[in-house]
Amino acid sequence: MTNNPWDDDEQDNDSANENPWAGNGQASEDIEFLLKKSQDKVRRLVKKGRPKNRKPFNPWIIVAVVAALWGLTGFYQVQPQEQGVVLRFGKYVYTTAPGLHYHLPYPFESVLTPNVSRENRIEIGFRSETPRRSRTTYSRDIQTENIALTGDENIVEVNFTVTWKVKDAKDYLFNIRDPEATIRIAAESAMRDAIGSTPIMEIIADDRKGVQEKAEKTLQRVLDEYHAGVAVTSVQLTKADAPAQVIDAFNDVQRAKADKERLGNEAEAYRNDILPRARGEASRLVSSAEAYKAQVVDAAKGDTARFKAVLNEYLQAKEVVARRLYLETLEEVYGNVDKVILDGKNGVVPYLPLNELKKGQPAGGDR
Repeated sequence: MTNNPWDDDEQDNDSANENPWAGNGQASEDIEFLLKKSQDKVRRLVKKGRPKNRKPFNPWIIVAVVAALWGLTGFYQVQPQEQGVVLRFGKYVYTTAPGLHYHLPYPFESVLTPNVSRENRIEIGFRSETPRRSRTTYSRDIQTENIALTGDENIVEVNFTVTWKVKDAKDYLFNIRDPEATIRIAAESAMRDAIGSTPIMEIIADDRKGVQEKAEKTLQRVLDEYHAGVAVTSVQLTKADAPAQVIDAFNDVQRAKADKERLGNEAEAYRNDILPRARGEASRLVSSAEAYKAQVVDAAKGDTARFKAVLNEYLQAKEVVARRLYLETLEEVYGNVDKVILDGKNGVVPYLPLNELKKGQPAGGDR
C-alpha cells in the first residue's frame, strides 16, 4: 500500500485539531511552518519521479523542426485570376502562373499576387456617390476635370469612364508608383486631345463613338510608352454638353449655324438647277455656231470649185459660156416673179400663166 506523500508521520494529532489562525501570537509562525513543510514534500516527490538513466536533451532536434517549418513557408498558391511575382531580396526574379508553387522562404524570397482579371473603373469629370440610408446613386461634377476646348473653339463639359485591367504584373508593380493616378492623368490628356481636334456638334450628337475610340487608342499608346502593364478595355463618354452658363448663347449659335446650312443648301440647289441649264444652252449655241461655220465653209468651197470649173470652160469657149451664164441669170431672176410681156408694135402680148394655174390647183390631187 502506497503512502500518501502529503501525510506527515511526525505530525502531532493535537496540532492537527488546532486552528493555525487562532490567537496567542503564533499565526504567522504556523503559516511559515506549513509553507516550508509543503515545499519539502514537493522536493521529495520530484526526486522520486525522476528516472535514474535518462539521456541528456538534444537541442538540434528543435533546430531541425524549426528549419522544416521555416522551409514549408515557401509554398504559395496563385489563384486563377492572379499572377505570382517572385522577389529575391526585393528584386524581381520571375512571374508564375496560377497554381501551387514554391519559393525560398522569407527573408530570401517573397511573392506578390496581383489580380490581373478584375476590371477596374475610373470616373473622370464626375464622382458617383450613394448617401447613407439611400439606395439612389447621385453624380457630382468635378469642374477641374470635365472642362475641355473643342476643335472649333467651343467649351464643352465632358464626363467619361475608363475601364482597365492588369496585363503584365511585373510592369504594373514596378514601373508606375500610383497606377490609378497615372491612368487618370493620362486619360484626361488623351480625351482633351481627342476633343481638341473635333467640332462640338460631332462630340455632342454626331461622332461620340469616334471621340471615344480616338481617346482609347491615345491612352493605350501613352501607357505602353510608360510600360505600365495596363490594358485599357474601354473609354465611355457619359456626358458631353455645353456649359450651363452659356447654353442659351450656344443654342443661338447652333440655330444660326443651322440657318446658314439651310440657306447654303438652298443656294446649292438653285445653283444645281441653273448651271446645268446654262451649260446646256451654251453647248447648243456653240454647236449651232459650229454647224453654221461648217455650212458656210462648205458652201464657199463649193462655190469656189464651181467657179473654177466655169472658168476653165470659159477659157475654152468664151462665147458659149457667156451666153449660157446670161441665160441662167435671166432664168434665176425672172423665174419667181410675175411677168408681163410687151411687144413694141402690139403692146401687151397675151399668154397663158401656167404657174398661176398651179397655184390655184388644190394640193389634194387631180380633178
